[in-house]
Amino acid sequence: MGTLELAQQLIAHPSLTPDDAGCLDLIAARLAPLGFICERMDSQSAPRTSNLWARRGSARPLVCFAGHTDVVPTGPLDAWQSDPFRPEIRGDRLYGRGAADMKSSLAAMVVAAERFVAAQPDHAGSIGFLLTSDEEGDATEGTVRVVERLQQRQVDIDYCLVGEPSSADRFGDTIKNGRRGSLSARLLVTGQQGHIAYPQLARNPIHLAAAALAELVSEHWDDGNEYFPPTSFQVSNLHAGTGAGNVIPGQLEVLFNFRYATASTPTSLQDRVHALLDRHGLQYELYWSPPSLPYLTPRGRLVEILSTAIARSTGVNAELSTSGGTSDGRFISRICPEVVEFGPSNGSIHQVDESIAIAELEPLTGIYQAALQDLLGLACG
Repeated sequence: MGTLELAQQLIAHPSLTPDDAGCLDLIAARLAPLGFICERMDSQSAPRTSNLWARRGSARPLVCFAGHTDVVPTGPLDAWQSDPFRPEIRGDRLYGRGAADMKSSLAAMVVAAERFVAAQPDHAGSIGFLLTSDEEGDATEGTVRVVERLQQRQVDIDYCLVGEPSSADRFGDTIKNGRRGSLSARLLVTGQQGHIAYPQLARNPIHLAAAALAELVSEHWDDGNEYFPPTSFQVSNLHAGTGAGNVIPGQLEVLFNFRYATASTPTSLQDRVHALLDRHGLQYELYWSPPSLPYLTPRGRLVEILSTAIARSTGVNAELSTSGGTSDGRFISRICPEVVEFGPSNGSIHQVDESIAIAELEPLTGIYQAALQDLLGLACG
Protein backbone atom coordinates (compact mmCIF):
# COMPACT_ATOMS: atom_id res chain seq x y z
CA MET A 1 0.00 0.00 0.00
CA GLY A 2 1.38 3.38 -1.00
CA THR A 3 1.28 6.74 0.73
CA LEU A 4 -2.00 7.84 -0.83
CA GLU A 5 -3.83 4.70 0.25
CA LEU A 6 -2.50 4.84 3.81
CA ALA A 7 -3.34 8.55 4.08
CA GLN A 8 -6.89 7.73 3.01
CA GLN A 9 -7.14 5.03 5.66
CA LEU A 10 -5.94 7.38 8.37
CA ILE A 11 -8.32 10.17 7.33
CA ALA A 12 -11.21 7.71 7.58
CA HIS A 13 -10.55 7.40 11.32
CA PRO A 14 -12.41 10.33 13.01
CA SER A 15 -9.61 11.14 15.44
CA LEU A 16 -10.87 14.38 16.96
CA THR A 17 -8.39 15.44 19.61
CA PRO A 18 -7.61 13.67 21.92
CA ASP A 19 -9.34 10.59 20.48
CA ASP A 20 -6.93 8.53 18.37
CA ALA A 21 -9.83 6.49 16.93
CA GLY A 22 -7.52 3.59 16.06
CA CYS A 23 -4.93 5.43 13.97
CA LEU A 24 -2.02 4.28 16.11
CA ASP A 25 -3.14 0.66 15.88
CA LEU A 26 -3.14 1.00 12.11
CA ILE A 27 0.35 2.48 12.09
CA ALA A 28 1.73 -0.07 14.58
CA ALA A 29 0.36 -2.87 12.41
CA ARG A 30 2.49 -1.51 9.55
CA LEU A 31 5.62 -1.02 11.64
CA ALA A 32 5.68 -4.27 13.62
CA PRO A 33 6.38 -6.53 10.59
CA LEU A 34 9.43 -4.36 9.85
CA GLY A 35 10.95 -5.25 13.22
CA PHE A 36 9.79 -2.22 15.18
CA ILE A 37 9.09 -2.81 18.86
CA CYS A 38 5.83 -0.92 19.32
CA GLU A 39 4.99 0.29 22.82
CA ARG A 40 1.86 2.14 23.82
CA MET A 41 2.44 4.86 26.40
CA ASP A 42 -1.16 5.99 26.75
CA SER A 43 -2.07 8.48 29.45
CA GLN A 44 -5.12 7.82 31.58
CA SER A 45 -5.09 11.33 33.03
CA ALA A 46 -7.50 13.83 31.53
CA PRO A 47 -7.51 14.28 28.65
CA ARG A 48 -7.04 10.54 28.06
CA THR A 49 -4.45 10.33 25.32
CA SER A 50 -3.07 7.64 23.03
CA ASN A 51 0.71 7.60 22.56
CA LEU A 52 3.00 5.29 20.62
CA TRP A 53 6.73 4.80 20.88
CA ALA A 54 8.14 2.46 18.24
CA ARG A 55 11.79 1.65 17.65
CA ARG A 56 13.71 -0.54 15.24
CA GLY A 57 17.23 -1.27 16.45
CA SER A 58 19.08 -0.36 19.61
CA ALA A 59 22.22 1.36 18.35
CA ARG A 60 22.97 5.04 17.81
CA PRO A 61 22.31 7.25 16.01
CA LEU A 62 18.58 7.18 16.67
CA VAL A 63 16.58 8.92 13.93
CA CYS A 64 12.99 9.63 14.96
CA PHE A 65 9.85 10.53 13.06
CA ALA A 66 7.31 12.41 15.19
CA GLY A 67 3.78 13.62 14.74
CA HIS A 68 0.16 13.47 15.81
CA THR A 69 -2.91 11.53 14.76
CA ASP A 70 -5.46 13.93 16.25
CA VAL A 71 -7.25 16.57 14.22
CA VAL A 72 -9.20 19.72 15.02
CA PRO A 73 -13.03 19.77 14.94
CA THR A 74 -14.64 19.95 11.52
CA GLY A 75 -17.05 22.81 12.13
CA PRO A 76 -20.45 22.66 10.40
CA LEU A 77 -20.61 19.49 8.30
CA ASP A 78 -22.88 21.12 5.74
CA ALA A 79 -20.08 23.56 4.93
CA TRP A 80 -17.94 20.70 3.58
CA GLN A 81 -18.31 19.51 0.01
CA SER A 82 -17.85 15.93 1.24
CA ASP A 83 -17.80 14.08 4.55
CA PRO A 84 -14.56 15.22 6.28
CA PHE A 85 -13.90 11.67 7.50
CA ARG A 86 -14.66 10.00 4.19
CA PRO A 87 -11.54 10.77 2.14
CA GLU A 88 -12.37 11.90 -1.35
CA ILE A 89 -10.24 12.59 -4.40
CA ARG A 90 -11.50 15.49 -6.48
CA GLY A 91 -9.34 16.51 -9.36
CA ASP A 92 -5.72 16.43 -8.25
CA ARG A 93 -6.35 16.76 -4.49
CA LEU A 94 -7.18 14.50 -1.56
CA TYR A 95 -9.84 15.97 0.72
CA GLY A 96 -10.60 15.21 4.36
CA ARG A 97 -9.90 16.44 7.86
CA GLY A 98 -6.25 15.81 8.57
CA ALA A 99 -5.25 15.49 4.91
CA ALA A 100 -2.62 18.21 5.36
CA ASP A 101 -2.34 18.33 9.15
CA MET A 102 -0.92 15.76 9.39
CA LYS A 103 -2.12 12.32 8.32
CA SER A 104 -0.44 12.50 4.92
CA SER A 105 2.88 13.14 6.66
CA LEU A 106 2.32 10.13 8.92
CA ALA A 107 1.56 7.97 5.91
CA ALA A 108 4.67 9.24 4.13
CA MET A 109 6.83 8.49 7.18
CA VAL A 110 5.54 4.92 7.47
CA VAL A 111 5.98 4.19 3.77
CA ALA A 112 9.44 5.80 3.78
CA ALA A 113 10.46 3.53 6.67
CA GLU A 114 9.07 0.49 4.84
CA ARG A 115 11.00 1.27 1.69
CA PHE A 116 14.21 2.10 3.53
CA VAL A 117 14.13 -1.08 5.62
CA ALA A 118 13.36 -3.18 2.53
CA ALA A 119 16.40 -1.70 0.80
CA GLN A 120 18.69 -1.79 3.85
CA PRO A 121 17.43 -4.30 6.43
CA ASP A 122 20.80 -4.19 8.22
CA HIS A 123 21.06 -0.42 8.40
CA ALA A 124 23.14 1.23 11.10
CA GLY A 125 21.62 2.95 14.10
CA SER A 126 17.90 2.94 14.91
CA ILE A 127 14.64 4.34 13.59
CA GLY A 128 11.98 5.62 15.98
CA PHE A 129 8.38 6.82 15.79
CA LEU A 130 6.97 9.11 18.50
CA LEU A 131 3.26 9.67 17.88
CA THR A 132 0.42 11.12 19.96
CA SER A 133 -3.26 12.01 19.81
CA ASP A 134 -2.92 15.16 21.95
CA GLU A 135 -1.16 17.82 19.89
CA GLU A 136 -4.11 19.85 18.65
CA GLY A 137 -5.55 20.06 22.18
CA ASP A 138 -3.89 20.92 25.46
CA ALA A 139 -0.74 18.92 24.60
CA THR A 140 -0.35 17.98 28.27
CA GLU A 141 -0.60 14.19 28.07
CA GLY A 142 0.92 13.41 24.70
CA THR A 143 4.46 13.90 23.43
CA VAL A 144 5.56 15.50 26.68
CA ARG A 145 4.67 12.31 28.60
CA VAL A 146 6.51 10.07 26.14
CA VAL A 147 9.56 12.31 26.40
CA GLU A 148 9.43 12.03 30.19
CA ARG A 149 9.34 8.23 29.93
CA LEU A 150 12.28 8.23 27.54
CA GLN A 151 14.20 10.54 29.86
CA GLN A 152 13.63 8.10 32.72
CA ARG A 153 15.10 5.35 30.54
CA GLN A 154 18.00 7.62 29.53
CA VAL A 155 17.00 7.36 25.87
CA ASP A 156 18.37 10.17 23.74
CA ILE A 157 17.28 10.90 20.18
CA ASP A 158 19.97 12.15 17.80
CA TYR A 159 17.78 13.51 14.99
CA CYS A 160 14.04 14.12 14.91
CA LEU A 161 11.87 14.99 11.93
CA VAL A 162 8.38 16.26 12.82
CA GLY A 163 5.85 16.02 10.02
CA GLU A 164 4.03 19.31 10.57
CA PRO A 165 2.81 20.95 7.34
CA SER A 166 5.58 23.49 6.93
CA SER A 167 5.45 24.40 3.24
CA ALA A 168 3.99 27.85 2.56
CA ASP A 169 3.78 29.12 -1.02
CA ARG A 170 5.25 26.03 -2.67
CA PHE A 171 5.89 22.48 -1.53
CA GLY A 172 9.38 22.25 -0.12
CA ASP A 173 9.95 25.96 0.43
CA THR A 174 10.12 25.94 4.25
CA ILE A 175 11.80 23.95 6.99
CA LYS A 176 10.82 24.87 10.52
CA ASN A 177 13.98 24.72 12.62
CA GLY A 178 12.36 26.08 15.77
CA ARG A 179 9.30 27.75 17.22
CA ARG A 180 8.71 30.78 19.36
CA GLY A 181 7.56 30.35 22.93
CA SER A 182 4.06 31.27 24.05
CA LEU A 183 3.19 32.96 27.34
CA SER A 184 -0.40 33.91 28.21
CA ALA A 185 -1.92 35.77 31.14
CA ARG A 186 -5.22 36.98 32.58
CA LEU A 187 -5.12 40.47 34.06
CA LEU A 188 -7.84 41.76 36.39
CA VAL A 189 -7.80 45.49 37.08
CA THR A 190 -10.04 46.63 39.93
CA GLY A 191 -11.83 49.96 40.08
CA GLN A 192 -15.10 51.00 41.70
CA GLN A 193 -18.51 50.50 40.14
CA GLY A 194 -20.84 53.47 39.96
CA HIS A 195 -23.39 55.49 38.00
CA ILE A 196 -21.99 56.76 34.74
CA ALA A 197 -23.43 60.23 35.45
CA TYR A 198 -21.43 60.50 38.69
CA PRO A 199 -17.87 59.52 37.69
CA GLN A 200 -16.48 61.34 40.73
CA LEU A 201 -18.04 58.65 42.88
CA ALA A 202 -16.53 55.75 40.93
CA ARG A 203 -13.18 54.57 39.54
CA ASN A 204 -13.34 53.32 35.98
CA PRO A 205 -10.83 50.43 35.57
CA ILE A 206 -10.87 50.82 31.80
CA HIS A 207 -9.65 54.41 32.09
CA LEU A 208 -7.19 53.47 34.81
CA ALA A 209 -5.64 50.68 32.72
CA ALA A 210 -5.65 52.46 29.35
CA ALA A 211 -2.23 54.06 29.65
CA ALA A 212 -0.65 50.86 30.94
CA LEU A 213 -2.16 48.84 28.10
CA ALA A 214 -0.96 51.37 25.57
CA GLU A 215 2.55 51.10 26.99
CA LEU A 216 2.43 47.28 26.91
CA VAL A 217 1.40 47.39 23.27
CA SER A 218 4.15 49.83 22.30
CA GLU A 219 6.89 48.26 24.44
CA HIS A 220 9.99 46.97 22.64
CA TRP A 221 10.58 43.60 24.30
CA ASP A 222 13.68 42.44 22.44
CA ASP A 223 15.38 42.46 19.05
CA GLY A 224 15.00 38.78 18.29
CA ASN A 225 18.05 37.13 16.76
CA GLU A 226 19.31 35.40 13.62
CA TYR A 227 16.53 32.82 13.75
CA PHE A 228 13.68 34.54 15.61
CA PRO A 229 11.75 37.76 15.02
CA PRO A 230 11.35 40.16 17.97
CA THR A 231 8.97 39.12 20.73
CA SER A 232 5.39 40.24 20.14
CA PHE A 233 2.64 41.20 22.59
CA GLN A 234 -1.03 40.92 21.68
CA VAL A 235 -4.24 41.54 23.61
CA SER A 236 -6.76 38.86 22.68
CA ASN A 237 -9.74 39.83 24.84
CA LEU A 238 -11.05 42.82 26.81
CA HIS A 239 -14.12 42.55 28.99
CA ALA A 240 -15.79 44.88 31.48
CA GLY A 241 -19.23 46.09 32.40
CA THR A 242 -22.58 44.71 33.50
CA GLY A 243 -24.23 45.05 30.13
CA ALA A 244 -25.96 48.27 31.13
CA GLY A 245 -25.02 51.47 29.35
CA ASN A 246 -25.23 53.67 32.45
CA VAL A 247 -22.92 51.73 34.80
CA ILE A 248 -19.21 52.31 35.26
CA PRO A 249 -17.70 48.82 35.62
CA GLY A 250 -15.94 47.74 38.75
CA GLN A 251 -13.43 45.45 37.07
CA LEU A 252 -11.65 45.04 33.76
CA GLU A 253 -10.47 41.66 32.48
CA VAL A 254 -7.67 41.54 29.89
CA LEU A 255 -6.33 38.42 28.20
CA PHE A 256 -2.98 38.78 26.49
CA ASN A 257 -0.23 36.68 25.00
CA PHE A 258 3.48 36.90 24.24
CA ARG A 259 5.05 35.05 21.35
CA TYR A 260 8.61 35.32 22.43
CA ALA A 261 12.03 34.69 21.00
CA THR A 262 14.95 33.04 22.76
CA ALA A 263 16.22 36.58 23.39
CA SER A 264 13.71 36.74 26.27
CA THR A 265 12.55 34.31 28.95
CA PRO A 266 9.18 33.84 30.63
CA THR A 267 10.62 35.22 33.85
CA SER A 268 12.06 38.33 32.22
CA LEU A 269 8.76 39.08 30.47
CA GLN A 270 6.72 38.51 33.62
CA ASP A 271 9.00 40.77 35.66
CA ARG A 272 8.76 43.57 33.13
CA VAL A 273 4.95 43.37 32.95
CA HIS A 274 4.62 43.51 36.74
CA ALA A 275 7.02 46.45 36.95
CA LEU A 276 5.08 48.35 34.29
CA LEU A 277 1.71 47.76 35.97
CA ASP A 278 3.13 48.73 39.35
CA ARG A 279 4.55 51.92 37.88
CA HIS A 280 1.04 52.90 36.77
CA GLY A 281 -0.27 52.37 40.29
CA LEU A 282 -2.97 49.90 39.32
CA GLN A 283 -4.85 47.68 41.71
CA TYR A 284 -4.60 44.39 39.87
CA GLU A 285 -4.27 40.63 39.92
CA LEU A 286 -2.28 38.82 37.26
CA TYR A 287 -2.58 35.09 36.54
CA TRP A 288 0.06 33.54 34.28
CA SER A 289 -0.52 30.32 32.36
CA PRO A 290 2.33 27.79 32.17
CA PRO A 291 4.57 28.89 29.30
CA SER A 292 5.28 26.95 26.13
CA LEU A 293 9.03 27.17 25.76
CA PRO A 294 10.73 28.00 22.47
CA TYR A 295 13.15 25.66 20.78
CA LEU A 296 15.79 26.15 18.12
CA THR A 297 17.91 23.87 15.94
CA PRO A 298 20.73 25.84 14.32
CA ARG A 299 22.07 24.76 10.97
CA GLY A 300 23.61 21.34 11.35
CA ARG A 301 23.64 17.88 9.85
CA LEU A 302 19.86 17.33 9.88
CA VAL A 303 19.06 20.71 8.33
CA GLU A 304 21.67 20.22 5.61
CA ILE A 305 20.60 16.66 4.80
CA LEU A 306 16.92 17.60 4.66
CA SER A 307 17.62 20.70 2.57
CA THR A 308 19.61 18.62 0.08
CA ALA A 309 16.87 15.98 -0.14
CA ILE A 310 14.22 18.66 -0.76
CA ALA A 311 16.29 20.34 -3.46
CA ARG A 312 16.92 17.03 -5.24
CA SER A 313 13.25 16.09 -5.17
CA THR A 314 11.59 19.44 -5.90
CA GLY A 315 14.26 21.80 -7.21
CA VAL A 316 13.30 24.17 -4.38
CA ASN A 317 15.82 25.68 -1.97
CA ALA A 318 14.07 25.51 1.38
CA GLU A 319 14.30 28.44 3.76
CA LEU A 320 14.55 28.09 7.53
CA SER A 321 11.70 29.54 9.56
CA THR A 322 10.53 29.72 13.18
CA SER A 323 7.16 31.27 12.36
CA GLY A 324 3.75 29.97 13.33
CA GLY A 325 2.35 28.63 16.57
CA THR A 326 3.77 26.09 18.96
CA SER A 327 4.48 22.45 18.14
CA ASP A 328 5.53 19.29 19.95
CA GLY A 329 9.07 19.93 18.79
CA ARG A 330 9.49 21.97 21.97
CA PHE A 331 9.14 18.80 24.06
CA ILE A 332 11.31 16.58 21.87
CA SER A 333 14.13 19.13 21.95
CA ARG A 334 14.66 18.19 25.61
CA ILE A 335 16.16 14.86 24.53
CA CYS A 336 17.22 15.65 20.97
CA PRO A 337 19.73 18.30 19.83
CA GLU A 338 18.45 18.47 16.25
CA VAL A 339 14.69 18.77 15.74
CA VAL A 340 13.17 20.11 12.54
CA GLU A 341 9.70 20.15 11.03
CA PHE A 342 8.95 19.47 7.41
CA GLY A 343 5.76 18.50 5.66
CA PRO A 344 3.27 19.37 2.93
CA SER A 345 1.68 22.68 2.04
CA ASN A 346 -0.26 24.28 4.89
CA GLY A 347 -2.68 26.50 2.97
CA SER A 348 -5.78 24.51 3.94
CA ILE A 349 -4.97 23.35 7.47
CA HIS A 350 -7.77 23.73 10.04
CA GLN A 351 -10.07 24.92 7.27
CA VAL A 352 -13.28 23.58 5.78
CA ASP A 353 -12.45 21.23 2.86
CA GLU A 354 -8.91 20.64 4.10
CA SER A 355 -6.89 18.99 1.35
CA ILE A 356 -3.48 18.10 0.00
CA ALA A 357 -2.18 17.97 -3.55
CA ILE A 358 -1.76 14.31 -4.45
CA ALA A 359 1.39 15.28 -6.35
CA GLU A 360 3.06 16.12 -3.01
CA LEU A 361 2.66 12.64 -1.49
CA GLU A 362 5.35 10.69 -3.34
CA PRO A 363 7.96 13.49 -3.17
CA LEU A 364 7.28 13.84 0.57
CA THR A 365 7.79 10.11 1.04
CA GLY A 366 10.96 10.22 -1.01
CA ILE A 367 12.36 13.12 1.01
CA TYR A 368 11.75 11.27 4.28
CA GLN A 369 13.36 8.14 2.84
CA ALA A 370 16.36 10.12 1.59
CA ALA A 371 16.81 11.60 5.07
CA LEU A 372 16.93 8.10 6.53
CA GLN A 373 19.37 7.03 3.86
CA ASP A 374 21.74 9.93 4.47
CA LEU A 375 21.53 9.70 8.26
CA LEU A 376 21.74 5.91 8.59
CA GLY A 377 22.48 4.33 5.23
CA LEU A 378 25.93 5.82 4.75
CA ALA A 379 27.15 4.10 7.91
CA CYS A 380 26.15 0.65 6.61
CA GLY A 381 28.73 -1.86 5.57
